[in-house]
Amino acid sequence: MDSLSYKTISANKATVNKDWYVFDAEGQTVGRFSTRLANMLRGKNKVNFTPNVDCGDNIIVVNASKVRFTGNKLNDKEYKFYSGHPGGLRTETAKQLLVRRPTYVVEHAIKGMLPKNKLGAEIFRNLYVYEGAEHPHAPQQPKELKF
Repeated sequence: MDSLSYKTISANKATVNKDWYVFDAEGQTVGRFSTRLANMLRGKNKVNFTPNVDCGDNIIVVNASKVRFTGNKLNDKEYKFYSGHPGGLRTETAKQLLVRRPTYVVEHAIKGMLPKNKLGAEIFRNLYVYEGAEHPHAPQQPKELKF
């Protein structure tokens, strides 16, 4: 029987095309843009997506201190940190954490949407978050990313 034969093409480290994108988070809702950036970091927006390979892009997020939360999440949402000692549980609201460590809010949101394994850790290294509008990745010539 004559029929067309299609081969499934799987990407690997050598064949993956990685681009650089810069995303301005000023005035953006944390969860909304985090889901889209997590998909781009994973590579799900590409035609040659392979689940077991890091085929996503490198993403730079600027103005992380100017993100916004909807509803009353700014005052109600709590981030927990545990030292490992008895009585070592510390909690902080999103408002307090945005003042103290604004990049953590964005990193935490995106990291929670990535796989919880070695591949997820490798993919997370392609994310660069900065508090202000400046970033040191100009030589990579990142493209502007808008949603």
